[in-house]
Amino acid sequence: MNKNTIYNILIFIFLSLVIFLGISDKYQMNEANIQDFSGMITEKSQDKTILKSANDTYTLNKNLKEDIGTLIKGKCVGTKDSCEVIKYEVYQNENKIEGIFKDYEEMALKTLKELSLEEKIKQVLLPHFDNKLADYNYGGFVFFEKDFQNKTKEEVINMLTELQKKVKIPLLTAVDEEGGTVSRISSNKNLVSTPFKSPQSLYKEGGLNKIKEDTINKSKILQELGINLNLAPVVDVSTNPQDYIYKRTLGLDTTKVCEYAQEVIKASQEEKVSYTLKHFPGYGNNNDTHKGISIDNKSYEEILKNDIPPFEAGIKAGAEAIMFSHNIVNSLDENNPASLSKAVHALLINNLNFTGIIITDDLNMEALKNIENKETKALLAGNDLLITSKPEESYENILNSINDKVLSIEELDEKVLKILAWKYSKGLF
Repeated sequence: MNKNTIYNILIFIFLSLVIFLGISDKYQMNEANIQDFSGMITEKSQDKTILKSANDTYTLNKNLKEDIGTLIKGKCVGTKDSCEVIKYEVYQNENKIEGIFKDYEEMALKTLKELSLEEKIKQVLLPHFDNKLADYNYGGFVFFEKDFQNKTKEEVINMLTELQKKVKIPLLTAVDEEGGTVSRISSNKNLVSTPFKSPQSLYKEGGLNKIKEDTINKSKILQELGINLNLAPVVDVSTNPQDYIYKRTLGLDTTKVCEYAQEVIKASQEEKVSYTLKHFPGYGNNNDTHKGISIDNKSYEEILKNDIPPFEAGIKAGAEAIMFSHNIVNSLDENNPASLSKAVHALLINNLNFTGIIITDDLNMEALKNIENKETKALLAGNDLLITSKPEESYENILNSINDKVLSIEELDEKVLKILAWKYSKGLF
């Protein structure tokens, strides 16, 4: 080997070492700046890609091949304003939403990944509104007559607008505006000049046309105030004036209640307020669960023939939400109230193919007074959203169940994902 060859080899080794050390030094220098990123591609240019998540915006110094709207995650070196991509991948959908909210799954999944355990638990809770709460980051709130009393329209709008500004995830703002004996906002003449009439009164005045007119009018008023969820209509079948639920129902037979359910759901879709069919699997002639335990002794065949059809009709019309009662339905599950029964939920999910949001009636009613860990039982039964007048207590109960491995985080995520997809579908984000 001559001197020139040896010299060239040494030069090559030297230069290779310099390059290697330079790369290594650069890597070590930037290692502290390596960060994870995740979010949706919102803008692209020749040499940049803008990525947004719920809390952050990243400028990636590379024109990625994926389209705007794609969810990605990866690692980059630099700052959020200027980041060199090391590696990335498109989100894999670990959860699946079937049915009416499936088009919003990717957006919901992106948001779900950015929530803490505390935030996830609070998303499945729908507490009674209380302006003394330390934290308002729940799934939403149920408002009652007292919350609107003596307020002007402007005061209500400001109250709900300011409330939405305080939270990370948009709130469901709910009322029981059934009309007649259950009216939350229309008892205040500053908000509605004439109280909303009961379904029975409306039907007697003008049949289904009057029902449609009332639903559209009611929805516009609710929407203007900032309310996006009505916990109505009552589609329970009751023809006996002695029944507890009678005054709140249409007061007619199953066929007419089916038509009523369809009309309300279809009319509500013309506005931006969601409506809730209640109280599954049908209240019938049962006692008031606000005051104590109520047992339904109707046969399974009778329930399928008389009580279930209005819910089925509403689902076919596009119902987004259904509320469960606390009645114990012996022919379906003699050991658990409907709201906590897997068997009763299976009837709705499997037999009626309902893919929307399932809501409990208030978990703090007397009918559930002596039941322990009812929040977790409600979630495991099939509910997505839990109404509660004791949100802090409900939160702790769910958290303890997760820590004790009675409820898994995956099971909780499934509920939260659907709620977030619902909120995206409603245009709340």
